[in-house]
Amino acid sequence: MLRPLQNMFDPADYPDLLIGLDGPDDAAVYRLDNDRALIVTTDFFTPIVDDPYDYGAIAAANSLSDVYAMGGQPILALNIAALPPDLPIEMMTTIFRGSAEKVRESGAVLAGGHTIQDKEPKLGLVVVGFAHPEKIMSKSGARPGDALILSKPLGTGTITTALKREEANPEHVRIAVDNMAKLNRHASELGVKYGVRGATDITGFGFLGHAIEMAEGAKARFVFDFDKIPFLPGTLHYADKWMFPGGAFNNKSYYGPHVKFSPALGEERQMLLFDPQTSGGLLMAVRPHQADDLLSEANQAGPTMWLVGQVTEGQGIEVQA
Repeated sequence: MLRPLQNMFDPADYPDLLIGLDGPDDAAVYRLDNDRALIVTTDFFTPIVDDPYDYGAIAAANSLSDVYAMGGQPILALNIAALPPDLPIEMMTTIFRGSAEKVRESGAVLAGGHTIQDKEPKLGLVVVGFAHPEKIMSKSGARPGDALILSKPLGTGTITTALKREEANPEHVRIAVDNMAKLNRHASELGVKYGVRGATDITGFGFLGHAIEMAEGAKARFVFDFDKIPFLPGTLHYADKWMFPGGAFNNKSYYGPHVKFSPALGEERQMLLFDPQTSGGLLMAVRPHQADDLLSEANQAGPTMWLVGQVTEGQGIEVQA
């Protein structure tokens, strides 16, 4: 929809806009001086779970994630919301409290926002953060030889689809909710510490959709090992019952031609990698000599990050069995 406007702003006229006009990324980055860059993003969506507090927390974590995906630290957030006028005030308050407490957990401050009336609830944040201009992570930063590391399991789209069909195990739902509400703060801090330059967060385009954006930005090929990709409990079970949201089929239609799958992977396993995620983890391209140290530090208290593939010369995506 925005392509007709793509020539309205010439990147050459905005030399301090480091990221925002040349290609798609998770947030805009504007250099303030040699030591500080401003990261600005916004995101919002309709409810994905029934509990109002969980909805608020997940919406906030999802919005904050774009700053973390750039290697930044959030400092300020504003609510952006559309709520039905007949929604009970207690429910509205609970939604906003879930969002506010997640912002506070991030170390940022929530300073107001804007709300309108709408038939279907929508909630998110405008988020502002800081990063060092020379330590920005972007979708185009991966290089051949890098290890590909993922910071959250996949499966939220499949599990929430099972929830909508009233076939989800409550324990599976609870684990998925906790996963979506988890901040990507620690993963981002480790990425900056170990000099990661290529990263994105996994959200609506699914694991492969966002991986393709990174691969195209880096002009490289991403090779994944399906057996090393983590999934939330219950995900494979619901996939076998073909419980995928509509967005998974849209993602496959658009991104599928760029992916080469092992013949050993059935269609339901392939679909899991197109499954839209909500507030998913970071996919980071880590220099090979630093990958082991990053994983060791990340997983001291249990698995929180996984080695899922590598960057090679070429183009497109390959998924091995």
